[in-house]
Amino acid sequence: MRILVIEDEPKIAKAVGEGLGAAGYEVAVANTGEDGFFRLVSEPCDLVVLDWMLPGRSGIEILRAIRAEGRTTPVLLLTAKDSIEDRVQGLDAGADDYLVKPFAFPEFEARVRALLRRAPAEGASQLQVGPLELDVQTRRVTVAGEPVELTLREFDLLRYFMQNAGRIVSREMLARDVWEETARATPIDNVIDVHMARLRKKVDTDPEARLIETVRGVGFRMGAGPVA
Repeated sequence: MRILVIEDEPKIAKAVGEGLGAAGYEVAVANTGEDGFFRLVSEPCDLVVLDWMLPGRSGIEILRAIRAEGRTTPVLLLTAKDSIEDRVQGLDAGADDYLVKPFAFPEFEARVRALLRRAPAEGASQLQVGPLELDVQTRRVTVAGEPVELTLREFDLLRYFMQNAGRIVSREMLARDVWEETARATPIDNVIDVHMARLRKKVDTDPEARLIETVRGVGFRMGAGPVA
């Protein structure tokens, strides 16, 4: 697995690069936004660790640019910004996960592992709910035959709903099973709600036949059972 680290603080870039290298990953490091963006679009990578505040081009600008091009490479955003508004802005720009500085390396590495994980889903590799189809192996999603581009987190979230179609899914379940957050000082309900809104905009566009309903005070439910 090759990880691109775009970070301008030398100590953090060195610590992250060495730590990931010791864990067995191939690591490339860029120290400016321009260099990072160039390497991201010109060199293959499986994950991007992206600092928000960068010289030349900010992490948010890089995120928006690659998502606008349809690139779905998972991105872990690093930043000292820790307000809810900042988190929402980062996720809306296309980040798959968000980690506030300073951070403990074991947590950072766990988030990297989670983002890189490509474990096949339990059971069927082809899932269908109404006009929505998902291929676990190729990570292809279509709605009424039309392809839909999802980020890594959005894909995992949608797959979880389709595997649990017809059942109520709570935010606690999503935090545990999709985000793999088992011990946080603060809840991630706002993060979940941002991702849900983004996912719905992409796959649940028919107002006459909603696929995902909100169960007030409980969570969400994908209404129909799986067809395939």
